[in-house]
Amino acid sequence: MTSVRDREEDDRREIPVRPTDEDPLAAAGSELIGGPAGRWARTGGHRWWNPLRVMVLVVIGMFALGMVQKASCYSDAWFQTGDPQYIHACYSDIPHLYAQRGFATDLVPYFDRIPDAVSGSPDIHYLEYPVLTGLFMEVASWLTPHGTAQHSAQTYWMVNAGMLLICAIALVVCVARTNRRRPWDGLFIALSPALALTATINWDLFAVALAAAGLMLWSRGRVGWAGVLLGLATAAKLYPVLLLVAIFILCVRAGRLRAFGTTLGAAVGAWLVVNAPVLLLAPHGWAQFYGFSRDRPTDYGSLWLIIMQRSGNPLSGVNAYGTALMLLLCAGVAGLAFYAPRRPRLGQIAFLMVAALLISNKVYSPQYVLWLLPLAVLARPRWRDLLIWQGAEVLYFLGIWMRLAYVTGTKHHGLTPDAYHLAIGVHLLGVLYFSALVVRDILRPEHDVLRQDGEDDPGGGVLDGAEDVFVIGPVPYEGPAYETVPDGAHDGAHDGAHDDAPDAAPDGSEDGPQEPTHAV
Repeated sequence: MTSVRDREEDDRREIPVRPTDEDPLAAAGSELIGGPAGRWARTGGHRWWNPLRVMVLVVIGMFALGMVQKASCYSDAWFQTGDPQYIHACYSDIPHLYAQRGFATDLVPYFDRIPDAVSGSPDIHYLEYPVLTGLFMEVASWLTPHGTAQHSAQTYWMVNAGMLLICAIALVVCVARTNRRRPWDGLFIALSPALALTATINWDLFAVALAAAGLMLWSRGRVGWAGVLLGLATAAKLYPVLLLVAIFILCVRAGRLRAFGTTLGAAVGAWLVVNAPVLLLAPHGWAQFYGFSRDRPTDYGSLWLIIMQRSGNPLSGVNAYGTALMLLLCAGVAGLAFYAPRRPRLGQIAFLMVAALLISNKVYSPQYVLWLLPLAVLARPRWRDLLIWQGAEVLYFLGIWMRLAYVTGTKHHGLTPDAYHLAIGVHLLGVLYFSALVVRDILRPEHDVLRQDGEDDPGGGVLDGAEDVFVIGPVPYEGPAYETVPDGAHDGAHDGAHDDAPDAAPDGSEDGPQEPTHAV
């Protein structure tokens, strides 16, 4: 027989979570508009103003502010020599590559060789982007009318901004719909300062939106379509392959390898549909991206740049060093996933995997923060911690442009090497800080924001509620969903903590957690 308490628990889990109910920072911020809604407040009275539409309007507004931030460059700084575009922190690759990659002269990406005089580099003979991103760039060029060089480049940036705005909206919608009880989690994406500042630097947002769509479909149990979207995301940027690795690790622990096989097969198929025609018809153009990535030296934003400049060692083997560090970090994440007392959530492992790549990579461009943005929200939707991490990224955003202003300007206004190393350190510490919190949540599930209501992995799709079949180390977690803590402790967990475990029967019956069938 279902108890009254059980029914109350079930009813509560059906109600969407409001940030002001459980997040101290969100509750404090809401005082500016009257404070958190009361217990008996009526919400949703106006059908049009649902969370999703509110967040779409917010992200449009923030995206527009980001475009305004680029206004001084749009008017003339992009087309001046020297450091104006760096001094104003409004640089973008988009208007520069319109001419330098042959879009202005109607060259076909991957098929037409780019003259050295156009590309400005003897090493760039074809477009050095993955195929689906190249298609995105080409479609934008079709929508750009020819005119003077400056006007066409401005129009090309504006067309791309419109297309990337659609990607930003899709990103917010996908994150909001990944966990049905937490639609407001997408609000942090919409309000993200990093999104506003970096969305139109490059085309990364396209791949990020595709990856977020794949994770949303996975959360709904649509394993085949999730694979299609993740395959397309990998055809636009390589990092989403790590999301497949994260899914694989958790499927091994949960014994859901058939679902993973479906996802992987769909991902490979989607990737081949995009890449195979170009690979077969223009192999040299297709290979440019991979050759460029391999041959690229130690560059801005990386840990390796600090080591190289501090030690005087050119780090000619940086590819091997970076690969070794990444494999070591990813192995550590995998070990954590199998060792944890309770199976980690997909958002947590996905965040740690991509963070491992960014920490170990030989370059960190400021727009790479977008790769982590949706994963951070899915891993730990706490406003305080998200803002601390975003603050570090905004400081790095300013630091890279001030460093380039120092390097390119005749007056050397900007950051010296030592100051720029500090900016890189701030970025790395921000990522490590957030990663440490995610690791703590994995090892001590009572700190996990999403599990404080007794849920397992609401974004995990077929993994949600699945029993473990392979665990290394301790027995599965049998403690309460979260501890009873004083107000404000443990990141301000809301009142009404459970006294017993929601997923374990008090009498030890079969309704409780099960032992793994294969434990090491």
